[in-house]
Amino acid sequence: MSSIEDGATHRLQQLGIVMEASPGYTARLASEIETLGFDVLLCPDTQNLSPDPFGQLALAAHATTRLMLGTGVTNPVTRDVAVSAAAFATLQAEAKGRVICGIGRGDSSAAHIGIRNGTTSQLRVFAERMRAYQRGETIDRNGTASKLRWLDSVGVEPVPIDIACTGPKTIEMAVDVADRVSFAVGSAPERVEWAMNVALARLAAIGRPRDSLSIGAYVNLICDPDEQRAIDLGRMISGMVAHFAGMKGAPLDHLPAKLKDVAAHMQTSYDMEHHAQDAGSHLTAVPDEFVDWFSICGPPARCRQRLELLVALGLDHVYQLGGAPVAHPHGERQAAMVEQARLFATDVMPHFR
Repeated sequence: MSSIEDGATHRLQQLGIVMEASPGYTARLASEIETLGFDVLLCPDTQNLSPDPFGQLALAAHATTRLMLGTGVTNPVTRDVAVSAAAFATLQAEAKGRVICGIGRGDSSAAHIGIRNGTTSQLRVFAERMRAYQRGETIDRNGTASKLRWLDSVGVEPVPIDIACTGPKTIEMAVDVADRVSFAVGSAPERVEWAMNVALARLAAIGRPRDSLSIGAYVNLICDPDEQRAIDLGRMISGMVAHFAGMKGAPLDHLPAKLKDVAAHMQTSYDMEHHAQDAGSHLTAVPDEFVDWFSICGPPARCRQRLELLVALGLDHVYQLGGAPVAHPHGERQAAMVEQARLFATDVMPHFR
């Protein structure tokens, strides 16, 4: 099992950032993100809340040279896996092998078209079929032999599959089938340590080597000289990630007391109309003390100290979930988020290289 002491000398392999795609902004901001030193840019695939990521990521591929690009996250319910496999293979060719397929249950994507989000079983099937399509294999789809027949002429490597995980069953499934596992459990050390222990136990149970899997986390992190301003900016992302732990029907018994109450509130009162927005009515149930525990908010020295505790647990990659002081318009919000991340990039990231 992992412990902070055991991982004291561990170093991150990748630091990434999550930013919504935005026409006219994505390519320029991707270039800035690469210049700031980030290794990965992930764009959400949530059609009613942000522009489509695939075309924008293709533009970003031409504006960058080393930045890994992907979804953070797509899902198994709004796109057929053959459609997704074709989109990722196309992007992989355009980006010359720099693509990651980040996938989750599709909470906001599904909710805004009135369908249920994906199950752990659907995530597994999606990952297995995605990999088969990308290897050029033929799959039985409803009695039809299904294959990406154009793939041989492009000649790209399959994209790594990165599954976003919150609950124990999804973590275990991801360890079974993914190339990368990314916890979405908040930034409190005890939460990340719990998730890491679930993953390590599953690796041992199935006999999979630790070095065959990149394990990381989506980390709620706002770096700002003004700690109160950082907490205010971090409230939205804290509420959103707490909601992932308290989605309808999700078990709450394994959650610590600090999270259980907030997650239970999100289970019945989450304002999906304002998902990932600062105007969500559910944010009144997210006090400063919870934000401070569940996220990393404050000046660079505090961010370094808090992030170091997580890295010491053995994380291989971290994706920053940040905040923006600008609400609208959409593109300007993304630009403000990247600018807000500049202090983290200059004063915190070098410590983890």
